[in-house]
Amino acid sequence: MKVRFVTLGCKLNFAESSALGKELLLRGHQRASLNEVPDVCVVNTCSVTDAADHKDRQTINQLHRKYPNAIIIVTGCYAQLQPQQIAQIEGVDYVLGQNEKYSITQLVNELCDSLEDGVPPTERPTGYSLEAQKIRVGNIREVEEFHGVHSADDRTRCFIKVQDGCNYFCTYCTIPYARGKSRNPSIKEIVKDAQEALKQGAKELIITGVNIGDFGRSTGESFIELLRALDSLEAEKTTQSDLINDNIDNIALESTPSSATQENENDLGERREGDEAMRRKARGYRVRISSCEPNLLTDEIIDFVAQSKHFAPHFHIPLQSGSNEVLKIMGRRYTRELFADRVRHIREVMPHAFIGVDCMVGVRGETEEYWEDYLRFIKELDVSQLHVFTYSERANTRMLEMDLYVVPKSERQRRSKILHEVSEEKTKAFYAKHAGRKAVVLWESKKEGEQMSGFTENYIKVYGPYDKAKINCFEVIRR
Repeated sequence: MKVRFVTLGCKLNFAESSALGKELLLRGHQRASLNEVPDVCVVNTCSVTDAADHKDRQTINQLHRKYPNAIIIVTGCYAQLQPQQIAQIEGVDYVLGQNEKYSITQLVNELCDSLEDGVPPTERPTGYSLEAQKIRVGNIREVEEFHGVHSADDRTRCFIKVQDGCNYFCTYCTIPYARGKSRNPSIKEIVKDAQEALKQGAKELIITGVNIGDFGRSTGESFIELLRALDSLEAEKTTQSDLINDNIDNIALESTPSSATQENENDLGERREGDEAMRRKARGYRVRISSCEPNLLTDEIIDFVAQSKHFAPHFHIPLQSGSNEVLKIMGRRYTRELFADRVRHIREVMPHAFIGVDCMVGVRGETEEYWEDYLRFIKELDVSQLHVFTYSERANTRMLEMDLYVVPKSERQRRSKILHEVSEEKTKAFYAKHAGRKAVVLWESKKEGEQMSGFTENYIKVYGPYDKAKINCFEVIRR
């Protein structure tokens, strides 16, 4: 059968879809190209907001209109939370919960066997009907097992799932209900996945999960132990060192920019420190940490990344609100003072690190006073980018039970727009700060006109003339 995956939402979803697609290929099925009509469409959904739910439904409807004879299987967070609602959407044949998604290969095999004379669904005679629609969704909170996956679609970057689920139960959030309790594989299993990805040609490993700082709950290990293990992979045995413009050993001596006369000794010292880190990390592979809760991002972890051989100076830290009062309403486990301290420490040991921040606006209880306090705090933070979410009411969350001020939807949108503008200003300032500096870029395969793009270690996107030979290679450049 020809199968098409449509994935919505987070990088964890993309990693899981990639792994499931690879398993189907190994079992003899085919991945439908964009120009081919699929026999089966698998929709891996997100449900973090109402907007995400709407996009899920829209995607399902579009697929059914375009491929009316295709079998549609819906899985992911939306499927786990609202299976009955999805089952009523025209064209949906199966709804699989989060744990049940790992039986997709078995289901596709069963479907293939059940079709008359092996006729694929796209060639079914008029009037042909499958069995009644099936909903396969279990109680995710009872699931103890962990399904380890790593993405396989993009040779350059590989997302490795190191943790799943969450035990936090923030008042606004459905993730614990959609993903279950926090659980993880062993470090040994993750290292095996990482080494396999490197052998397949990946140059960048991104460790991902729902709450990765909580790693170790299932195995009695620690997150810092995992980081040390991933920093010690034998890259020389698994990857080629294809560094273009290989003058990396002399970077510290050649780091003086054209504007050096405008810089003081501290600026140049900072630059040499950054070049030295580049020299350490530019060969073989690099590792990025995805989102990590501020109360779990310790000084030890930050200091380790700063001195590591392969970890990128890149952090994504959920803040959600810059008001301590609103953080309490949300059920978050830190204060804004702790968050600011995390940012301060990163800047002390990695001045050029990229720091992304999750921000939510418009939750219940976010009065005008709290919002103005939040905005002042955000503007003062020395971060690189904001990832802004507009609050939407989610069924079965504790926040709906709270008798608090309800922010009008129009005001939520206004506040969201303001934070997006603040984010744009911070990103422009971050990019400008690094203009003229040497950096190591990892070129990716996507062709944009006559150009290709890649990311520096500190997550600055750069462009250059398209050169097929540079794909999946590191190159020393000056921005």
